[in-house]
Amino acid sequence: MPAVTVDNVLDLPVAAAPAPEHSTPRPVVSVTSAPAGFEGLGFPVRRAFAGVDPRLLDPFVHMDQMGEVEYAPGEPKGTSWHPHRGFETVTYMIDGTFEHQDSTGGGGLITNGATQWMTAGAGILHIEAPPEELVATGGLFHGIQLWVNLPAAEKRVPPRYQDIQANRVTLVRSEDGGALVRVIAGDVAGHAGPGVTHTPIALAHATLSPGAELTLPWPAAFNALAYVLAGRGTVGAEGRPIATGQLAAFGTGDAITVRASDHQDAPSPNLEVLLLGGAPIREPVVWQGPFVMNTKQEIVEAFDDFQAGRMGRIPAGR
Repeated sequence: MPAVTVDNVLDLPVAAAPAPEHSTPRPVVSVTSAPAGFEGLGFPVRRAFAGVDPRLLDPFVHMDQMGEVEYAPGEPKGTSWHPHRGFETVTYMIDGTFEHQDSTGGGGLITNGATQWMTAGAGILHIEAPPEELVATGGLFHGIQLWVNLPAAEKRVPPRYQDIQANRVTLVRSEDGGALVRVIAGDVAGHAGPGVTHTPIALAHATLSPGAELTLPWPAAFNALAYVLAGRGTVGAEGRPIATGQLAAFGTGDAITVRASDHQDAPSPNLEVLLLGGAPIREPVVWQGPFVMNTKQEIVEAFDDFQAGRMGRIPAGR
């Protein structure tokens, strides 16, 4: 799991843990296991948010762990062209390569620690697919796609594309160097990530060595989630067990804790965990297919606009 790393973690700035006497640990409200499924043209996913109370997820509406899978030659798959409206899609590639293109001209390769952040807003068409050379050779494929809701006042903002290359991600460490944290968006312990968001959120990927513990300050106004990409450990000050493919939702407070088990099972030598949270929007959510809106009428309008070509056109040659 390469993502982005450094030769010496101790060279990184410290994401200081909050002082215990001035913070309130967030308890673990639930731990759920993501069921397996398929997305797009048939690539395997884990549905990270399945079975979770939407109030604990707000402002997020959906997240898939794509892979981890080792493709044989000819097997890599992606999506066909499809529309979106009313939210933002975040594709974070850990291993392998995905190619993005959209109807506004945005796009590029997403690979090994890079993120593409697409604001669908008023409407956009896009496609994500493995490049031809990956289809020919096969290889490892592992990533995350997250959907971030937009408030009603911003659901019709103009579409926007952000190409966040791996070398732009903010790298910090725990005080003892046992954990490396990659801040992709928002602020984590005073360190800001490069992603520009409409909805206030924080998104980070942490790697914890066996036995390491990571405690971070977390905004009291945000929700807080931890999803295990690989490995096993515990979450919360109470030490609730968690493992690959499981999501922990935290309750109220202003600090979160994750700890890696002393012994990790192959193939992952470390605990890999995605940490995310945001300011709840607390508005009605009506979600159908590729559209996330506030009312059924807005969903009908979205389908009408897509069919009438008002969400853009597939570029020539695609």
